[in-house]
Amino acid sequence: MRDIKLDTCKVALITGGWSDEKEISRASGQACAQALQDAGFINIDVIDISDSCATIQLAQGNYDVAFIAMHGQYGEDGCIQGLCEILHIPYTFSGVLASAMATEKNIAKQVYKEAGIPVPEGIEISASKKCSLEELHSLVERLGLPIFVKPACNGSSFGVTKVTKEDQLQDAITKAQSGGSSALIEQCIEGTEITVPVLGNEDPQALPIIEVVTGADFYDLKVKYEDPSKHHVIPARLDEDIYKKAQEYAVIAHKALGCAGASRSDFIVTADGEPVILETNTIPGMTETSLLPDSARHAGIEFPELCRRLIELTFERFEA
Repeated sequence: MRDIKLDTCKVALITGGWSDEKEISRASGQACAQALQDAGFINIDVIDISDSCATIQLAQGNYDVAFIAMHGQYGEDGCIQGLCEILHIPYTFSGVLASAMATEKNIAKQVYKEAGIPVPEGIEISASKKCSLEELHSLVERLGLPIFVKPACNGSSFGVTKVTKEDQLQDAITKAQSGGSSALIEQCIEGTEITVPVLGNEDPQALPIIEVVTGADFYDLKVKYEDPSKHHVIPARLDEDIYKKAQEYAVIAHKALGCAGASRSDFIVTADGEPVILETNTIPGMTETSLLPDSARHAGIEFPELCRRLIELTFERFEA
């Protein structure tokens, strides 16, 4: 693996964009830029990809590596990764295919199933479909109440609704479809909410599990960006065998999707001790209050060191 020369390594820190999560991306970008400086990198250009000159800057900047701090559409779905591939710039986190599969929740669920990881029962509704009353009733009979309705390819809980009454279902589907996405309707799995970060490429390792305590119906956007001490219990309060199983599932998901660098998989642990996977984030939040940095900190990896390791893992992958 390349010995990183901090004084000459030129980093393009890509942030912003056009998605619902652009402001969160900018917050991650600012935090990562500071962390990289604290780690000793001195040549960092923060590039908001939505700026008119961003692509030209990337193409002509002679960058050694791109640190991607973009969440949601264009950031986690393989688009910015494809641009970096075209420009021959090594980039942090997962590649084009893994990013695209993880973003499309229904595709990711098929990958999880084939890998032996339990998933919630659910159905996907196309972006243009309006369900009849009979179809809505059939969905409720099949999945029960409450049920969750979410965009099939969005993040940070944008567009997610917990439906408790049948007459709320169509509005929830329309909300999930509003960004042009299909809607994913899933049974509500009751239990302990946890998230399991994973760090690595070919030999990934699970970091400490975080138990998410919200006091809300689910881990919504407001809760996600509050003081983590209010909502993060590390390590999660699970029996040892269940804890190990959740970590194993997260590593399996990371490998099955083909993730690289880092990922973070979210689960509900049922009353009988079974971790049921909800999704895998290929570019987890990267602010000081985010889950991955918080877990890494409890493993003895401070935020600047985490960002440095992500760049080291990038060179490991692209120079293999």
